[in-house]
Amino acid sequence: MQPTIFHKIIAGEIPADIVYDTDEVLGFKDIHPQAPTHILFIAKLEKDFVSSIIDITDQTAHVPTKLIQAAKEFATEQGIDGYQLKFHCGKDGGQEVFFLHLHFLSQQSL
Repeated sequence: MQPTIFHKIIAGEIPADIVYDTDEVLGFKDIHPQAPTHILFIAKLEKDFVSSIIDITDQTAHVPTKLIQAAKEFATEQGIDGYQLKFHCGKDGGQEVFFLHLHFLSQQSL
């Protein structure tokens, strides 16, 4: 597997505008925002790597939940009351980077 841009962001090889960071999840601003607040949440731990929702297994079923919980915590910390959460699934579903990530979109600005 070739490292994706998200692998490189986690490794610190590519800069990102990080707005959320724990031991397990990283959240950063999307470089092509589709809303005033557009954050991508990714799992940081290699054991949690999943390329897409399509590839979820019993062993990785916890990963989307981690990302959703991080997005909820972020929204609460930022005082954002309304938002959308999106997973793109596969190329035909609009997925461009094959590293599971959650899009957080809100009309409220940070």
